[in-house]
Formats: sequence, C-alpha cells, structure tokens
Amino acid sequence: MSSSVQLFRDQKYPELKGQCIQQGRLFEDPEFPASDESLYYDSATRGKVEWKRPKDLCEDPRLLVNGMSSHDFHQGRLGNCWFVAACSCLALRKSLWQQVIPDYNEQEWDPKTPGKYAGIFRFRFWRFGEWTEVVVDDLLPTENGELIYCRSNVRNEFWSALLEKAYAKLAGSYQALDGGCAAEALVDFTGAVAESINLAEGKYGEVISEQMKLFEDLMKVHKRGGFISCSISSPGRPSEAETEMGLIVGHAYSVTAIRKLRLGERLVFSFKEEKLFMVRLRNPWGKKEWHGAWSDSSEEWKKVSDSERENLGLTVKNDGEFWMTFEDWCKNFTDVDICRTVNTSYFSLHKTWEKEMIRGAWAKHPEPLLNRSGGCFDNRETFLQNPQYIFDVKKAEDKVLVSLQQEDRRKYKKEGKGDNITIGFEILKVEDNRRYRLHKLTVQERVATSPYSNTRSVFLRRTLQQGRYVLIPTTYIPGVPTKFILRLYTDVSSKLRELKADRPEMTCWSLLCGYPRRVTQIKVHSAEGLQKQDRSGGADPYVLIKCENQSRRSPVQHDTTSPVFNMQVIFYRKDIDSPVTIQVWNSNLLSDQFVGQAVLAASPGDPREQQTLRLRGRGGREAAEVPGHITVKVLSSDDLAEL
Repeated sequence: MSSSVQLFRDQKYPELKGQCIQQGRLFEDPEFPASDESLYYDSATRGKVEWKRPKDLCEDPRLLVNGMSSHDFHQGRLGNCWFVAACSCLALRKSLWQQVIPDYNEQEWDPKTPGKYAGIFRFRFWRFGEWTEVVVDDLLPTENGELIYCRSNVRNEFWSALLEKAYAKLAGSYQALDGGCAAEALVDFTGAVAESINLAEGKYGEVISEQMKLFEDLMKVHKRGGFISCSISSPGRPSEAETEMGLIVGHAYSVTAIRKLRLGERLVFSFKEEKLFMVRLRNPWGKKEWHGAWSDSSEEWKKVSDSERENLGLTVKNDGEFWMTFEDWCKNFTDVDICRTVNTSYFSLHKTWEKEMIRGAWAKHPEPLLNRSGGCFDNRETFLQNPQYIFDVKKAEDKVLVSLQQEDRRKYKKEGKGDNITIGFEILKVEDNRRYRLHKLTVQERVATSPYSNTRSVFLRRTLQQGRYVLIPTTYIPGVPTKFILRLYTDVSSKLRELKADRPEMTCWSLLCGYPRRVTQIKVHSAEGLQKQDRSGGADPYVLIKCENQSRRSPVQHDTTSPVFNMQVIFYRKDIDSPVTIQVWNSNLLSDQFVGQAVLAASPGDPREQQTLRLRGRGGREAAEVPGHITVKVLSSDDLAEL
C-alpha cells in the first residue's frame, strides 16, 4: 500500500481479511456494527431493520456486473440523492472509480473459491487532503428482504450499497448522509476542486453571452474529467415537489454529457445546418424525467439523423436520463456544483498547474497577537487576527485558482454541531518584501473576495498582477474554531507559506549587529511631469527605493512620463537617522539614467496621508529641483508589530 494512504480507525484490510479466512468466518466490523447506532445519530429515529449479507439476498452476488455504469443504481429511502448523483458521475470515469474501489478484481466474489471470501471490502476517499482507506463488512440494512438504501438496478450487484456503507461509516451513521451537496461527495471521490454557481444570480438564463461562456467552460470541465451536478432550490416549494416540466425540486441531478448537436444536412460545398447546445442529465431515482423540448419522445428528435442519435446514445425509456437544451437548463435549474480535476501533471497536452496545499485552523485565544479566529473583513478590529498565507505571482499576470475547504462536520451531527460553518477568504496585494504578519491595513490593496458560504468549500478564480499577496481565510463571524485546507493553483510556482512571526526575531546575532528600532511602509503610487528621455518624447521609468543597505526596484513602465507604479515596500530599520531615498530612473539599453529623487526622514510623526513630492537632483533634501513630481504614502512606527 502507498504510504500516502491513511487507514481509517487504523483497520488494515489485508490483515483482517487474512484472519477471517484463516478462522473460516465472515468479517463483522466492530467499528461500524450492524446495529441502530450505525444507522441513526438521533436516538428518537428507529426502525425495524434487518442486517443481511448479499448471499442472503440473492444467488451469485457480485461487486460489479458488466463493469460500472451511471444507470447502475437507485437512491433508496435516504435523502442522499446528492451522494447518488455523485456516484452517477463517478461511474463515467473508470480511472477514477478504480481509485475509490482499489483492486476491485481482488475484492470480487469468486464462486470457484468460496473459501477466499471473507465478507470484507475496502474503499478509498480523499478526506481533507489525503487518501483514506475505509474497511466495511458486507452486512447491509434491509426490510422484507430488500435493501432500504442505495441499491443496484441489477439484483446481484452490490458496489453502490457497499460504497454507501463505507461513506456512512466515515460520516458516523447512515442518517448523517441525509441532505448534502453532490460536489462534496465528488471531492471525496476524486480530490477535485469544488465550485458552486447560482444560475439565477448570475442571470445565465437571460444573458446569452454569459450562457455561452458557461457552456464552453462546462464543456471543458467535462472533457478534462471534471464533474457537474445541478439542482433547483426550493424557497416556498416543498422539497421533492415536481415542476410542470417534470423536474424535481431540491433534488441533485448529475450531468452525464455536454454536446454541440448538429441539425440539418451537410452538403459538399456548404453547411446547411444549425448547432444546438445540449446537456444530458440523470435523475438518481432512475425515473421522472423532463417533459419539455428534447425530452425522450419529443418531436424535436425527428430532426436528428439516426447516426447522430446513435452517437448520442439516445434511448426512449423512463430510465431517469434525458436531454435538454443548455438554454432550458439555465432557465430551469438554479444551482450548479462543478468539480474540476485540476491538471498538475507535467506530461499532459492540456494546461498544467502548480499546486500548493496547506492545512490550517481557526483557533481562539484571548491574546490578540495569538488569536487566529478573527472573522470576516467586516470585523475591522479582529479581521487580521486570522491565519495569514503569503504567495507570489511571478509573471506579469497569472490566473490563480483558490479552494478553501473546512473539515467535514457530519461526524459532529450526534453532538448537534453537524452544520457547516460560513467561510470565505480575502486576497490582499501587499509589500513586495513583506515577511511578517499584517497588523494594520494601510497601503495594502484588497484585490479579491471569495463568496462567503456555509458550504464545505469555497472557490475563486482570479487573474492577478505580478507581486506579493497575502491570503486570509476566515469564518464569517469571529471566534469559531475549526480546521481547514487551503489549495492554491498557479501557472508558475507561488511558494505559498504561512506568515507566523509578528516581527523580526531577536537572536544572539541581533545583539552584535543591532535589532530594528523602527518599521516603515512606503507606497509609491505614481509620478508625473518627468523629463522626456528619448526622441519620441517618452520615457521608460522605474522606481528604486533605498533604505540603509536594502533596496527594492519596481517593474519598468514603458513609454510614459506619467507612470503609475503602485509599488509597496516595508523596511525594518536599525539606524533611524538614516533617510529613505525614493529614486526614479529611466531604463536604457546601454546604461540607465538617473531622473530624480525624494529623500525622506520617514519618522513616526510625519504625515501619514498620501503626499506629492517634488523630485530633486542627487544630494540631500536641499538638492536642486528637477522636472517631475512623485506621489507617495509613508507610514512609520517604533512599534514593530503595528503595521
């Protein structure tokens, strides 16, 4: 077994199976016994359930019959259509379900050697950043000889019922699976990144351009091995009510195909055809379908050639699977869960991403500098008392994907604490050389805010400019402790890491070389009226900021005498009498030219507002004035943990 797979409750499948075969008995799982406590977390809920093994329910039981298909199973009595919808998606990708059901051939019943069967199975789920192996016995809950929860269409196939049992064991009970989101199960099956979209809020049913962008994005997600499920939210309508068009409210459907469908005939020299944007869905109940345009037996299918129908796998059966146009889909469904399998392989034809993953926690502490549970940005006094993570965007601009996931809370349902916490995060552009925690927002720029949601994970895609950023994950309200994992994907490695220290460390070396006495923050916003440096009347300026023996340089702004730099730096200063110098240079092929500078004392008592300074020549603060002004904001403090 790979060292990267964790064992749930430390149960070792090969050892347990070996012991059972040696002793000639079938496995009974002491960690998830065939009793009411495995069925229910609520002591008031009880039923007349009999636990039976597959051999007592049918002849010739099998894990899989003729492979795996998205039509293999039905939901049963539990309100876990979200889990069944996720299973429908999983069934479409053999490479992924083989991860979830490892060595499925070895686990299969073998009628020729019944002595090798021990009534034990193992499944793997991606839980909180690592693959976790869960062992179960094959005792399944039944009434009147029928499975009461997830079951296969084929009477002697049991993979879905056993997978559901392993997932219920992780959650603490079958009842803990009642109500959820398909994206959660898909993340647990694959390690994918989940994103939720509200179709109504995004006006995808009305704005055609947004609709087309979404269609292309979803088609790409589907082609690259991602998953999509959808539902209709039910304010004011009872859950599981049926709409006029045959769709079920508050119910998770899996998207099993996304296609552009050709209509009409293709002639030799011209194309007399139109393209339709289509989506195929499956209801986990295995029945109840859409009655509108392009439903199974609708008139529209007569326009489609037999070969195209065959290509689409069109069947006219009430099997729960149906097609609809993408426009109808956007108008009839309200919520979409997308699971992106983000490609991090270097041996791929598609775009690959650099991935960073960090585990963290929100934790309460009465001391502000040690508190790590400060709530969202609205809590101005405590917002920065959250975990802080720094990363760099090294290209001129880079697309960044961020996923924040809280720990799964189903296991706490017994204690009445099973609801997800509302979470989100902020991204701030900070000083290019920041190495310590933020304590006050001054020159930093708030560049992105994720949605805040009580879902298990939140996701954000954003294009960021070159520079250094701090990402602050938060709970919505302060003082709510829980664990999380943070995943960041960029084109070029971002070196994501946590900021832990509040100020430079005091060491023996500090006693010899001196310890900083003052912290100074500088933001150079822009310059204007610079001297023209070339024949075309332009310049290629950049800023160089010097403090003691440190210096930071901005990127070059091309062909302008009024550049916008938006450059931020921070210095921890040992010699407080040594000034800060902000120089403007012109970039040149042979040698760069000095344009002008501003020399500042940068003392705590100096103005903290943005100011425009006249550029001067080389020398001190009294040097001769030269053409141009520079707009800056400078803040200094002798408390090293203030800024």
